[in-house]
Amino acid sequence: MQIQRGLYKGQKLQRAATSSIRPCTGRVKKSLFDTLLSRIDIDESRVLDLFAGFGNLGFEALSLGAREATFVDQDRRSLSSITTTADKLGLRKEARIVRHDVTRFIALAPEHSTYDIIFCDPPYSWPDYEGLIALIFHKPLLAQGGWLLIEHDARHRFTELPEYAFHKEYGNTVVTFFTPTGACS
Repeated sequence: MQIQRGLYKGQKLQRAATSSIRPCTGRVKKSLFDTLLSRIDIDESRVLDLFAGFGNLGFEALSLGAREATFVDQDRRSLSSITTTADKLGLRKEARIVRHDVTRFIALAPEHSTYDIIFCDPPYSWPDYEGLIALIFHKPLLAQGGWLLIEHDARHRFTELPEYAFHKEYGNTVVTFFTPTGACS
């Protein structure tokens, strides 16, 4: 697992020895960043990486010029890996690493905390995707003109949600894109 573009292209991300973390594949990551880059300027953006795992998506955004990335996960091994990668790349000031339950983190976030890009990659067995999406938009954590990307399996469809914009399918993996206004692709 490595950074594909930008300033840190080719740098490998630290991984912990665990099978409980399902990182975004290189093919999916390339496609979703191609899609994002055609819609938003990542340079100087604020990024939130929920269920961060090894920080694959947040570090890719930092490599492309994001101002800061907040990585949220409750697994100590994940956060240790993120910390090691941030140290290796000299990104400790830009990488905010938070050990917290994701739903509690969202609920406790200050009202003025907004992000331009939110990556959300819960376990495929997550019991309430719609509730998680509603919580993010209710807070609101996503800035106007920003994008929320949720990675999930093919069982879930969110086309009826008002913030739904479009989705991309990669076999059993689906990434759904949301905006505050639900602008179509």
